[in-house]
Amino acid sequence: MAKKVAVLAVNPVNGCGLFQYLEAFFENGISYKVFAVSNTKEIRTNSGIALIADDVIANLKGHEDEFDAMVFSCGDAIPQFAQHANEPYNQDLMAVIAAFGQKGKIMIGHCAGAMLFDMAGVIDGKTIAVHPLAKSAIQKGKATDNKSEADGNIYTAQDENSIWTMMSQVLEALLLALKNKGKKKRSEDFFRSFMSCPIRVYENIQKNDNNNGI
Repeated sequence: MAKKVAVLAVNPVNGCGLFQYLEAFFENGISYKVFAVSNTKEIRTNSGIALIADDVIANLKGHEDEFDAMVFSCGDAIPQFAQHANEPYNQDLMAVIAAFGQKGKIMIGHCAGAMLFDMAGVIDGKTIAVHPLAKSAIQKGKATDNKSEADGNIYTAQDENSIWTMMSQVLEALLLALKNKGKKKRSEDFFRSFMSCPIRVYENIQKNDNNNGI
C-alpha cells in the first residue's frame, strides 16, 4: 500500500522541482495533497505561472498524523525567508516540519529544504545534501557536496536538477511494494531525460513505450 504524502509548496515555488515530485507520485499511484505555504491556496511558480494548491499550511498543522511523509518544495520565496520568518504561514511551516521530524516520518526536500530541516532540529547528525549557498548554515546535520543523500527517514537533494538522483530511493521508501519493478528504472530514466531535454521528454517516453509494446 502506497503512503500518503503532504507536499509543502512555498510561494513562489520552483515549478521544475514541484512537478518532478507530483508527476512521480502520480505515475506510481502515491496519493498526495499540496499545501501552500501562504495565507491563500493561490500561489505562483518562480516563472509566474499561477497554481491553486489543495489547501494552506495552517490546515496541516496538528494533522500530521494523517500523512506518512512530507515533501518540502523549495522556491524563490526562501531567499526572503528571514525577512518573513514571523509570518503565520512560515511559523506554521516550521511547526509542521518539526512535527513530521519528531514523529520519525519520511521527510523529503531539495535546495534549502535541508537547511529548514536543520533549523527545525530534525536532522541532528544526519547526512544531508543542500544547496551550496546554504551549506554553511547547516549546524546540526552533516552537509556533503553530493547531489543527493538518503539517511534514515531523510531524503535531500542539492537543487531541482538533482532530485532525479534520489527519486528511485524516494519511491521505494514511499511504496511498500513495487508491483512493477520496471517503474523504478523508468522513473529514473524519466527524470534524467527531463533534466537533459525537457522539450522532447514526452516524445522520448512515448517512443520507448511503443518500442516496448506498451
